[in-house]
Amino acid sequence: MQRQPVSSSNLASIGYDAGQQVLEIEFVNGGVYRYFDVPEGLFDQLMAAGSHGSFFSQNIRTQYQFERL
Repeated sequence: MQRQPVSSSNLASIGYDAGQQVLEIEFVNGGVYRYFDVPEGLFDQLMAAGSHGSFFSQNIRTQYQFERL
């Protein structure tokens, strides 16, 4: 999955697979996580958010199953 770099103190890049509804987050510390069953609209909101890190923490981090890559 190809990720886009983002300007954030916590997140380095974000990718999304609409067909599988998988969100991939690379953190600035080097960790990469995949979050499952994330609706495309929520990904769009994340990318449009003024603070990607805050939006992620409030709306995705604890609401969706994930795996560390």
